[in-house]
Amino acid sequence: MGLQPTAHAHRLAAAAVVCAMLAISAAPWALGMPALNFIFKPLTTLLVIAYAWPRGLDQPVQRRWVLMGLALSWLGDVALLWPQQGFLPGLVSFLLAHLAYLKAFTTTRRLAAWPPAFVGYGLLAAVILALLWPGVPGALRAPVVAYVLCLSAMAAQAAVVWRGGTQHDKQRGRVLALGGALFMLSDALLATNKFASPLPLANLWILASYWAAQWCIASWLAPTTTAGSPPAR
Repeated sequence: MGLQPTAHAHRLAAAAVVCAMLAISAAPWALGMPALNFIFKPLTTLLVIAYAWPRGLDQPVQRRWVLMGLALSWLGDVALLWPQQGFLPGLVSFLLAHLAYLKAFTTTRRLAAWPPAFVGYGLLAAVILALLWPGVPGALRAPVVAYVLCLSAMAAQAAVVWRGGTQHDKQRGRVLALGGALFMLSDALLATNKFASPLPLANLWILASYWAAQWCIASWLAPTTTAGSPPAR
């Protein structure tokens, strides 16, 4: 007999919060133990994947792309364990993750079906780039622009899904839109900390908003009655 979805989700949420706290506490301002980050940062994202895995069995296309986005995010997390050498591979991994999420969201609603979301996120992305541009090294400027475009498009399309969903889907759509906004916030904080000036407790704000965003995106997939059932075809 499978776990009931609510109990399964609650257990994974509790485990993810504990692992996230341990990863965040690796920072110099907390315990100052880098080994915790190496262990618990990838593990936290794996727990988000475990939460998403039994969901969306009646949404096979969306489920496939969301899981791909989470897996690519996990690769990005691993790359960024080495902040200097791994920055560009991590950036590429997360760029591909955003494209995977964008593909998932456009299977539900046409791309940019609600233009105000794209206008709003486009203006926000332009402001973020303008503020950070002087501190971005020349070799990274093109990848950073491409990344911000993909990120803002993903967040905007998440808002489109929320805006255009049926009344039955509104709650999950609202959570999805929140996930897109939190991802934008997390990456804006990360970029500010890296390219502008160090932020106090940066690790806390960046990682907390990042994992909250991933959990919200995973929660867009509808829960199923039992965990571990074969996916619908």
